Amino acid sequence: MALPPTLTENVETIGLDEPVVAAAFLGGAPVFALADGTLQFGDGASGRRIPVHDDAAILVAAQDGDRFITGGDDGRVVATHANGVVETLGDEKGKWIDAIAARAGAVAWTAGKTARARSAKGEAKSLDLTSTSRGLAFFPKGYRLAVAHYGGATLWFPNAGRPETLAWAGSHLDATISPDGRFLVTSMQENALHGWRLSDGKHMRMAGYPGKTRSLSWSHDGKWLATSGADACIVWPFSGKDGPMGQAPRECGVRGAIATRVAFHPAALVVAIGYDDGLIILTRLTDGSEILIRHPAQDPDRAQISALAWDEKGARLAFGAENGDAGVLTLPKA
Repeated sequence: MALPPTLTENVETIGLDEPVVAAAFLGGAPVFALADGTLQFGDGASGRRIPVHDDAAILVAAQDGDRFITGGDDGRVVATHANGVVETLGDEKGKWIDAIAARAGAVAWTAGKTARARSAKGEAKSLDLTSTSRGLAFFPKGYRLAVAHYGGATLWFPNAGRPETLAWAGSHLDATISPDGRFLVTSMQENALHGWRLSDGKHMRMAGYPGKTRSLSWSHDGKWLATSGADACIVWPFSGKDGPMGQAPRECGVRGAIATRVAFHPAALVVAIGYDDGLIILTRLTDGSEILIRHPAQDPDRAQISALAWDEKGARLAFGAENGDAGVLTLPKA
């Protein structure tokens, strides 16, 4: 993947006037979930704004094919299709939606001490938790979920069997499953990651972060996990049977700012990194080379990057910041 030192001229900037919560591509077009409860479809002046959470804020979002699933402080879980059609999938009657996950037509969310899963056929199941949860992840195969919470994580088959608990002291936030289904990793309140090898429950401890890790992204081959929360993108190796244990992580994009969002390219060992001062770069994992996408000078507020998302082919990258600035990078054709 040959790239020039800077791609700033390949970026179309978009002013959205609201903090960007998440970004995605639906039907080939960029979509931005905004804090005021609306979705912005399309680029720049040609875009359209669709209200999906009336008089409420979007808190969390996840993409599932040509649907963008959002959860708000109104307690609603809403699916917005690429054609703009809006469908309510769940209503927690005013409770905040704390986490959302989606895969292959199935959607799951948490609100308070309850986790709910809705299958692709529309069948809903619920699970009572011991504490609130802010982290959910579907396994890559089968109808199975990992739920992060205080004291560890719960593995749940909504349609069968009793949930399995993986215990580790502390408050667990986000959850992610490796693409091969072998590892579960959670971010923690105490500026660390914790992991389990799911075949036998072996623990993995990944510490040393100066801040909380709230963005996690797997490489397309499943051998690397990129993470935010430090003055670089910390990338952990997962190719061996013990995951990152006994191996040092790589540090990409080291600088005097904290990485807030990370997103691996869907087909290359290139990771997009957004920082708390508004900078965005691409870094190639194989040699550490960097390509500038957005300079902090473009953002007088120095607002942190809050959203990064590649399209399915890896040809375009959408980004957003907490001050409402957004944009779309189009990679040059080889």
